[in-house]
Amino acid sequence: MPALVPFETIPQLFRGLSRHYEGRRRAVMAYKDKKTKAWVDITHEELRDRVEAFAGFLWARGVRKGDRVALLSENRPEWAVTDLATQLLGAVNVSLYTTLPPSQIGYILKDSGSKILVVSSAMQLRKAEEVFDACPDLALIVTMSELKREHARSVIEWDAALTEGAAAWREHVGEIAPLADAVRPDDLSALIYTSGTTGLPKGVMLTHRNLCSNASAALDYFNFGEEDIHLSFLPLCHSFERTAGYTVMLAAGAKIAFAESVDAVSKNLPEVHPTVLISVPRLYERVYASIQKSVDEGPPFKKRLFEWGLGVGRRVAKRRAEGRAPGPFLRAESALAQRLVFAKLHEKLGGHLRFGVSGGAALPRHIGEFFEGTGLTIVEGYGLTETSPVLCFNPMDAPRFGMAGQVMAGVTIGIQQNGAIIAEQRGDAYPSALSSGEGEIVAKGPNIMKGYWNAPDATKEAIDADGWYHTGDVGRFVDGYLQITDRIKHMIVNKGGKNIYPGPIEDDLKRRSTLFDQVVVIGEGREYLTALVVPGVEAAATLTGAATDADATAHPAVKEEISRLLREYSKGVASHEKVRDVRVLQEPFTIENELMTPKMSLKRKAIEKHYAAVIDEMYAGKDAEPEG
Repeated sequence: MPALVPFETIPQLFRGLSRHYEGRRRAVMAYKDKKTKAWVDITHEELRDRVEAFAGFLWARGVRKGDRVALLSENRPEWAVTDLATQLLGAVNVSLYTTLPPSQIGYILKDSGSKILVVSSAMQLRKAEEVFDACPDLALIVTMSELKREHARSVIEWDAALTEGAAAWREHVGEIAPLADAVRPDDLSALIYTSGTTGLPKGVMLTHRNLCSNASAALDYFNFGEEDIHLSFLPLCHSFERTAGYTVMLAAGAKIAFAESVDAVSKNLPEVHPTVLISVPRLYERVYASIQKSVDEGPPFKKRLFEWGLGVGRRVAKRRAEGRAPGPFLRAESALAQRLVFAKLHEKLGGHLRFGVSGGAALPRHIGEFFEGTGLTIVEGYGLTETSPVLCFNPMDAPRFGMAGQVMAGVTIGIQQNGAIIAEQRGDAYPSALSSGEGEIVAKGPNIMKGYWNAPDATKEAIDADGWYHTGDVGRFVDGYLQITDRIKHMIVNKGGKNIYPGPIEDDLKRRSTLFDQVVVIGEGREYLTALVVPGVEAAATLTGAATDADATAHPAVKEEISRLLREYSKGVASHEKVRDVRVLQEPFTIENELMTPKMSLKRKAIEKHYAAVIDEMYAGKDAEPEG
């Protein structure tokens, strides 16, 4: 459905919503109070007052159009207030992941030339103070937490900043308020630094046109409205959450409830009762693994009942995808299945979900099909930070699991092979049955970034002379849907010169068993493929009956079963795609051990370096083995 108000810039959206809701005490945001543990609503009027106050503060402290204001904070109302206040002045939001170490925070603050940094907690403040002297443009830190001691640096508390800013807004409203109208669609709105699996992060320059056009196009796909509630837990500095879980929700008039933390999501879901769930595949995979464990541990009749319910759900989904309504008998079966089999699942997810959205990484096909069978459709999208981020979405009425979806309105996607475009699709001129060969996915549209901050050479490398942005992903069109096969930079060239994409292999293994929680296929320059596997804790516990997680994942039976599954997989693939050895790891790949990016992508090079000795062991004395 269309946005509540027309907008081409974030200030236009904010101002339009303020006028639309003037005099109406309607909640736009909610958060859980740390002292009372109760959920507290924020109305549009309250949000407007806070945004104007913080805009007054930033202006009084010298922030002007084009200046950078950095944010080092978890998802919370103050994040939104800081962002919207920054946008009203025509300044630029520079968001940072709270998981970043001081060295990377210092690099981003210095590279962006940020003038003011807003931090959430005492821990983030300590990081900021550690790098303050190395950032010559940084003049002030605003902290959302209460100061417990004197600080040598220029630090001010959030409430004091709002008080100062409210006075500045009242006194200088004639100078400050018009700045919002001076913001143009092609002005810079945000700098989002890519976490990167190698090298230093690059600042992606996103304009108001980039972000607003993508949000408007998304609203054409989904029926978001004023009755919807979204539980926001993906980092707002991630472009997926920033667009889908923030800008889109504001534009639709939906309510945003900020989760207490990522770890508290399972607790917050039944408290908030969201109507839409926006997540990365990892959450859906974990829910799936938990349900499978419960079924596997239950009596045989429970498993038969579960399989019956899934079968009913899939028949319902198939008929709807064909444009046919379920008949009376199937409707009755479906109602019974929902009550007997899937009611507890829906309760755990809040009880009111209309659908889920998955992005940030590929959703395994079997996960999408599973949830479809339970009555919850998960709509998968595809995009990158550089594309604001959405390029494709699966339609609600005809999702194809394992596919990235159909091209978004206003976007053009091409498949490039050997420097030539072999297929091209426009989102507003969609051919219903287009298929193509495989090649690099390239894109054009109003959502394509302006470029990389302070990196003209990198910008030229990413956006060619014809205006195509090179995604670095490999894909093809299948009946009008984009299918992604892998990342070009992930491609393995084995010792025999064969090109192998590890992504499909890893997805195949995950589909076979939840024992494959995290998988990295190895083989660059080697005679054959091997794999590093982090086993799923719940699946390992079910298999072994071990008392602790550590005992379960280390049990010999886990290695034996993973090896058996690998042999089963290898029977049905080409010789160069067989996985001939495996090592089962006890430590998962995480952000904390720097083997995963803040966007939950595996750092393949870092993993290979970290486990170099383990990998070499799998090839020791075996390099002469034939491929067959």
